[in-house]
Amino acid sequence: MPCRGRPTRALTWAFSGHLQGLWNRALRLPAVAELSESELDDLIEQAIIDAYGDDEQTAGFYAMINDNLALPFTTTVLGVEADVVRVDVTASGIVAICARGVDSQAIPILDLRLPLPPPPGSEWIAAYRRWAGGQ
Repeated sequence: MPCRGRPTRALTWAFSGHLQGLWNRALRLPAVAELSESELDDLIEQAIIDAYGDDEQTAGFYAMINDNLALPFTTTVLGVEADVVRVDVTASGIVAICARGVDSQAIPILDLRLPLPPPPGSEWIAAYRRWAGGQ
């Protein structure tokens, strides 16, 4: 039997709490298969081996991401689907080149929302995020 009239205060509160939980999960950048801190640290070591200074270490991460990330993949940028077609490195860090139709835009890979499931090789993005967070 359908519910008639206004929902109860408890039902409204429970529903809004559920929506808030969904909203909070949607805002969180999806994690890569929940790698442990130790696994991420191992990836970081591989990326920055023999690299001195932030620029060389960033270049090491760029090489690992560029070599291992399966491209293209579709993600959401500002609520619109776009394809990540390549990665590049700039003075401000590693960027994903996102394209939709004839338009393209460089998005800092630290801010890039990964799709679920994340593409193969995205563990290198997770390692870069961990490394950059400690800088």
